[in-house]
Amino acid sequence: MIVAAVLLMSSAPAAAAPQAPDSSLPTVVVDPPKPRPAARTRVQRSQGVPQAAPPQARQPSGAEPAPPASAGTITQPAAMQRALSTSDSASLVSDIPGGAAWGAGGVSSLPALNGFGADRVQVAINSMLISPACPNEMNPPLSFVNPAMIAKMRAYLGVAPVSIGGDYVGGRIDVTTAPPAFAATSSGWQTSGTISGFYRSNGGAYGVDATATMANRDTSVTYTGGWVRSGNYKAGDGSTIRSTLYETQNHALSISKQTFGNLFTFQVGGQFIPYQGYVNQYMDLVYNRGLFANGRYEGIFDWGKFEGSAFVHQIRHTMGFIAPDKTGRMPMDTDGIDGGYTLKATIDASSQDRVRVGNELVVNRLNDWWDPVTGSMMMSPNTFININNGRRDRLGTFAEWERRWTSNWTSIVGLRNDVVWMDTGNVQGYNAMMYGADAAAFNAVGHARTDVHIDGSALVRYEPDPTSLFELGFARKTRSPNLYERYAWSTNAMAMSMIGWFGDGNGYVGNLDLKPEKAHTVSFTAGWHDPAQKVWDFRISPFASYVHDYIDVDRCGTATCLASNPANLTAATGFVFLRFANHDARLYGVNVEGRLAIWDNAAYGRGEFRGLLSYARGQRTDGIDLYHVMPVNAKLALDHSLGGWINGVELQLVGSKTLVSQVRNELTTPSYALVNLRTGYRWEHVRVDLGVDNLFNQNYFLPLGGADLVDYRVVSMMGTSPAYGYNVKGRGRSINGRLSVSF
Repeated sequence: MIVAAVLLMSSAPAAAAPQAPDSSLPTVVVDPPKPRPAARTRVQRSQGVPQAAPPQARQPSGAEPAPPASAGTITQPAAMQRALSTSDSASLVSDIPGGAAWGAGGVSSLPALNGFGADRVQVAINSMLISPACPNEMNPPLSFVNPAMIAKMRAYLGVAPVSIGGDYVGGRIDVTTAPPAFAATSSGWQTSGTISGFYRSNGGAYGVDATATMANRDTSVTYTGGWVRSGNYKAGDGSTIRSTLYETQNHALSISKQTFGNLFTFQVGGQFIPYQGYVNQYMDLVYNRGLFANGRYEGIFDWGKFEGSAFVHQIRHTMGFIAPDKTGRMPMDTDGIDGGYTLKATIDASSQDRVRVGNELVVNRLNDWWDPVTGSMMMSPNTFININNGRRDRLGTFAEWERRWTSNWTSIVGLRNDVVWMDTGNVQGYNAMMYGADAAAFNAVGHARTDVHIDGSALVRYEPDPTSLFELGFARKTRSPNLYERYAWSTNAMAMSMIGWFGDGNGYVGNLDLKPEKAHTVSFTAGWHDPAQKVWDFRISPFASYVHDYIDVDRCGTATCLASNPANLTAATGFVFLRFANHDARLYGVNVEGRLAIWDNAAYGRGEFRGLLSYARGQRTDGIDLYHVMPVNAKLALDHSLGGWINGVELQLVGSKTLVSQVRNELTTPSYALVNLRTGYRWEHVRVDLGVDNLFNQNYFLPLGGADLVDYRVVSMMGTSPAYGYNVKGRGRSINGRLSVSF
């Protein structure tokens, strides 16, 4: 029924006038599936608010494939700790080896894994796949969940079993929020919950997070959500970084029922962002409302386990200008809807063999239109139709075989097929004089495209003894273009500047002839640890990917592009105009992580050293460096816990970024080092956390922060325009505090 509703709602006309925003609608977020038995993988040991007890439904061990050894996990306590410093869930990925985040709005960064960023990393929130509903991707999937709502975030870096998903090449991030908790006894209904308030001095950010559960032995009702508001932040040199303010709220309500090995969960929720500034974009977010419904089922049978889910997610989005940092009037509206289902069966074929088969459907509908601006010759008299009833549907099927050959050897092999159907309607510009030729050329050709993906993966794990692990993995992954990469059509300078989620100040136009990108990735992981995995461990994971038809860009050479910038094809500085194009590319690197318990006794508690290091290199086969590849970086930390008291000091090291995309005139950034402190104490039902980020108030530039398009201006034909050559500065010192009360 949910999928049918998606298809019915998608029939709305493309250029329909935008509905009046209903600012009373709250933000919503979805609850996650219940955690499965963990494979033998190191879990981050971080202090924090404890999770609710897991459901008591019986689950066969190994129903989920053991995650690759290179995968990383953010636990709920770790997410709560990071929520002291940030409300941007994507930034949590930087705590995983190989993880980074492309700078965007305060709660809307784009995750990157092993050098692959943005759409190449697929994100699922409680099994929901949320497509871009903005030409600047201002509403990415991780913006629909606050860090404090996360029960678990798992990142698969390139090599993952085919049962995890399809239509991505760089990695997959699965996020679950507050899994259902049931009462352990039959003594009636029980309640529990946590509410916390926080404040961050830099930007004057403040907000609240809450979770509440009411449950008996077979029924659980859970609410989780939060709200936050922040002003512009200051850099280490005291300058205010304009267009970095934001406000957001996310909420979710779920009800779960378990009976005789079956678990049913239904969830509804939503999001509301009234404003969010973007220092590296020409526009700001001035309205974003998301609503969703999500149903999931898990059943235990004699032969194994069956899982099913279905969802629908709708986004209504508007871009504009937030005064006084940006002024003017140019409304840009988007209405997007996603829906789909997933079916998966795990069959216990023998004591050593487990087979997984499954099927999924994901549908996306998108309308993107820009209303005319009264009195503007350039932006009137018509509505600019950017995407007209865009359609992107994917049907995927997979089969996977996991076998435990001996107590030391395990393998997982699988094949997957996905078919992607894309289409869109005819378009129009603000007027025929400036946009007519491009619109006519686009409307004169067919828009329907069908891409067939054939993917596979193979992992072999060898555990010779209780203290070591070795894993070799290979995967072929395929991703089709998104609707903007394929169907953005205008080469007008203003229109091109409105397209792009890269934060570089350049303009972009789509390409109907784009091919899907195909990544062939190999990774190897070697790990060692003490037998109990409590004292120390060390893991190193080199990787390499060859991507055929990587979707990058070329300089735009049309007459319109050259009229706007005569030097567009050759300019080595300044903002340029680009067309999406296929190129072959190579990415390679290594991730290292480790931890060591330095002391552990009753008198002084436990002291643990941990560290991670990541290096990635990306380059096209024609010698052009790939955009937004994080330079070598490391985190070193000392954590201490004693009873209810926790402390930590962290050193963050980032190397200089000198290998930059020449075709985009990407800017270099110098190296930097930051020191962060935190402490906290818990008394029964009350917990206080304090922290200092960037202790020494260092002034630095964000390697993946893009271009500052707000704080530096030059005189131009439009009066003033953003100046080229300025990176976005990072956040200066911030003193943070949180008070939590549980009941």
